Formats: sequence, C-alpha cells, structure tokens
Amino acid sequence: MNDKRPAWLRNWLERHQTPLSYWLHVIGIPLTILSLPLAGWQLYQWDWGNWWRPAGLLAIGYLLQWIGHRHEGNDMGEAILVKRWLGRPYVAVAPQFQKPGTPTALSQG
Repeated sequence: MNDKRPAWLRNWLERHQTPLSYWLHVIGIPLTILSLPLAGWQLYQWDWGNWWRPAGLLAIGYLLQWIGHRHEGNDMGEAILVKRWLGRPYVAVAPQFQKPGTPTALSQG
C-alpha cells in the first residue's frame, strides 16, 4: 500500500476506527490541548478565581477520549505507556480491528 500519511497519523487512525471514537477524539483532543495555554495565561495573570476553566477543559477533553476508547475496546495511549513501563499487557488496537497475522494486543508489552 502506498500510504503517504505520516506513521504517527496511520497509527492514530488504526487505534480510532469507529466513527464515535474518532469524533470524540476530534473534539476531546483540542479541548485537552487548549487547557494548557489557558492555564498558563491564567497563572500569568494570577487569575485564581477561574481555575475551573482549564480544569474543566482538561477533564471534559479526557472524558470524551476515555469514552471513545471504552467504545472502541482499546486502552488510551497514556495507559499503554504506563502498562509498557510496568510490563503489563495492554490493548493497542481493538481486537475486532486487528489485521490478520499480527500479534494479539494482549501479548504486546
């Protein structure tokens, strides 16, 4: 296959194949990312009264992504990283989307 997309994008798309998971991530990732500069700006302004804005963006963004991964049937990227460090099994690609001939997700680690 002559796929010219970057490897990180191909890997990401392989892990987010259901439309629900894909769109929850399309919404959740920007919310999560936007929470960081907003928190930085509020710290710069010493605006502690609105701490809930970046915290809310972060929580909602991660919640949407978590729901997407529960729906898809695989682990979140951060969980995979921690499980790898601990030598624990993880599910990178949901079993229903694994390509024939590839090792099972639970044997990776």
